[in-house]
Amino acid sequence: MKILVVVNDQPYGSERPYNALRLAGALAKREGVELRLFLLGDAVACAVAGQRVPEGHYHLDRMLKPLVRRGEVGCCGSCLDARAIEAERLVDGARRSSLEELSEWTLWAEKVLSF
Repeated sequence: MKILVVVNDQPYGSERPYNALRLAGALAKREGVELRLFLLGDAVACAVAGQRVPEGHYHLDRMLKPLVRRGEVGCCGSCLDARAIEAERLVDGARRSSLEELSEWTLWAEKVLSF
């Protein structure tokens, strides 16, 4: 099954990105699942490497690493630009993408989940 997960919310302002990455990780482990994750809007900050958060708090950048290994992680390019986030600052394997690619991924997917 081909699944696309789209995340829109800021990394630590709500638990939506955290729950989206948890679900994406669980789905990616399933046999026969092809997973793609697209970060849009404020969610592009989830892919910034080396985040410093309080001890005991979850690290979204670390949660992306297994998803990169099992699928694809795209970050909206214009959203990155609007937040002055350079592609070099992204977690290894997460990459600058575009709305055009998101539209292709949407057509590719059998299921689209939006957070």
